[in-house]
Amino acid sequence: MVEQTFIDEFFIAIKGKWKGKGVDSIIVNVYGPHTDPNKQKLWSSLDKFIGTYDLDWVLCGDFNEVRDSSERQNCEFIAKRVEWFNKFIDKSNLFDVPMGGKRFMKFCDNGVKFSKFDRFLVSEKFRATWGDLSMLALKRKMSDHCPIVLRDMVLDFGPKPMKVFDEWFYSKDASKIIEECWSCAYDGNRKDCSFRNKLKKVKFALKGWSKQTFGNLDSEIDALMKSAPEWAAIAETR
Repeated sequence: MVEQTFIDEFFIAIKGKWKGKGVDSIIVNVYGPHTDPNKQKLWSSLDKFIGTYDLDWVLCGDFNEVRDSSERQNCEFIAKRVEWFNKFIDKSNLFDVPMGGKRFMKFCDNGVKFSKFDRFLVSEKFRATWGDLSMLALKRKMSDHCPIVLRDMVLDFGPKPMKVFDEWFYSKDASKIIEECWSCAYDGNRKDCSFRNKLKKVKFALKGWSKQTFGNLDSEIDALMKSAPEWAAIAETR
């Protein structure tokens, strides 16, 4: 439940309680500046802000800075900026949540330059509340940044009941199949069963049509998805 909001030049924050926990917390979303004066201004503002509330803190976003040289590749490394950033983290007693999945989150110049700008910084009180934490870098799509997720457990709801591809909805054949399946009548008085049966009929009809029209898309996508991390890993090391 959100109780209060804060807006700064380089970050926005909300204060409230975690649903199910009832713990007072502040979440800060940061977008780090590029120039030295503004970087120092941001670290000073955040340090002062954190000192005003003895609560659970979470800072996240694109800090536009790294903690050491290993977090940049084929990019300019400026030691004094790293020193400022690390001093802010130490002074504010923040914990840098370890990352899994990837080494870098930002990719520039068609995959030639790599940086770890995105991260989660949390307070010791937040760690005590939630226990073991980890940060996961997800697959990058349109953005030059990988999305990041903070987690204290891994949830698996099993396979999806059906995959739907946007390309289907540009086809008149697919629309016709859906209309024909949905217009079929089903015996019985239970509307929920009728609804379920119509969905099943649409599902199998579309799967058959898709395989006949486009081939085995799942196999093609799996092959491409498996090769993408290999090329990304190679790019990170040379």
